[in-house]
Amino acid sequence: MSVSVHTRKTNKKNSPLEPLLMPQVPRSNYLHLQEEKQRLQLRKFLLHRIFLVAKITANTEKKDIAEYYEQVFQSILKRHLGEAVTGLLLVYPTSILHILESSSGSLYQILLDYLNHEKDEAEFFIQGMKIIVMSHNIPTRLFMQWQVSAIKAPVMHLDDVTQSQSLEEVITEFLIQTHKLALHLFKIVKVGAKGPGNNLHKIAPELLLPEQIIKYLCNSEEFMDPETFINIYNKPVHVTLDSEVVWPAPSRF
Repeated sequence: MSVSVHTRKTNKKNSPLEPLLMPQVPRSNYLHLQEEKQRLQLRKFLLHRIFLVAKITANTEKKDIAEYYEQVFQSILKRHLGEAVTGLLLVYPTSILHILESSSGSLYQILLDYLNHEKDEAEFFIQGMKIIVMSHNIPTRLFMQWQVSAIKAPVMHLDDVTQSQSLEEVITEFLIQTHKLALHLFKIVKVGAKGPGNNLHKIAPELLLPEQIIKYLCNSEEFMDPETFINIYNKPVHVTLDSEVVWPAPSRF
């Protein structure tokens, strides 16, 4: 007995529901991208860098400023475990240049502590602080630890650039020089070492900014002070929808 087998011709035309049944390519967003980047870098928090300048009272010692900030850092580590603060503090005769790297919460606490001292004490030894720039979500640290250096020897320059250059040119020179100095220290200072100490004027005199630039930036009204920054930081973000500003107000059933 012969059995005839009839093969059914399959319809090659795609079914209308086929695109809906096909596996969809997962879509990502910017938040997922940042979270994945953080996971790959094994970091617990986003890293930020802030550049600060300030004036100091007469006869202020480097030791007093260093001890103050070390106490602030220790207090922060108790609440923000693992969020170490690294950077560089240059103590000039009448001003300071401070570069800090840490999480946004740690940097916020540093500014808040300074602001509390400025309000509570009649004459705090750090005055007139200005935030020059704050870089968010930087890929890596420029400083492996926090270092302090006193600039006692005068930095010789032929002319006062603050008199002949615009603010944009001065701030450009400021950022270029500070980054060059940071990269230089990154190469010569080993992890765990005390750093160059007070010999920066001998190690890299050409990379040191003159104090006249630091004082010029302290007096510039274009830069934000810590109080203004903290007020903006704490201010809630309100988004006004178009439906909230039309008249008459929309009625809800």
